[in-house]
Amino acid sequence: MLITRCCSGWQARKSVDWIVLVTIAASLGLGKAMETSGAADAIGTLITTVAGSNPFIAIVLIYIMTTLLTELVTNNAAAVLMFFVAQSAAIELGVQFEPFVFAIMMAASASFSSPLGYQTNLMVMGPGGYKFTDYVRVGLPLNVISCTLTCLIAPVAFGFEG
Repeated sequence: MLITRCCSGWQARKSVDWIVLVTIAASLGLGKAMETSGAADAIGTLITTVAGSNPFIAIVLIYIMTTLLTELVTNNAAAVLMFFVAQSAAIELGVQFEPFVFAIMMAASASFSSPLGYQTNLMVMGPGGYKFTDYVRVGLPLNVISCTLTCLIAPVAFGFEG
């Protein structure tokens, strides 16, 4: 954009969303801390304990945890935090990691049930006259549909074979 003169240097700097960049950087640090401290392994072990040896149940639990985090914090932070948890669960189950990554990607992007998880939801809340309950009423069924489809498609598309 700078080379083609579509915008100037000050416009490019002004367009950077520093809050999002700081949030991503902080969540990367927190995610790495979870991995280093063993918290990600502990949560991954908890997931595999609940799931037993069934990777399908594990992917559903990873999806649900990511969705819950996404509704409370930013989608970027939720994805980074759950990445290490899913990696630990996949290793413990002895299955491919890719279906779990796909589930995290979809769950972190499917912030429908809360205005807090994604900035656009929050931006339209006031001008649209929406209430928090409107997001839950419309978004929760969308989250359930997204979870169901993702958890059914991911293992077929990527396979669980270790």
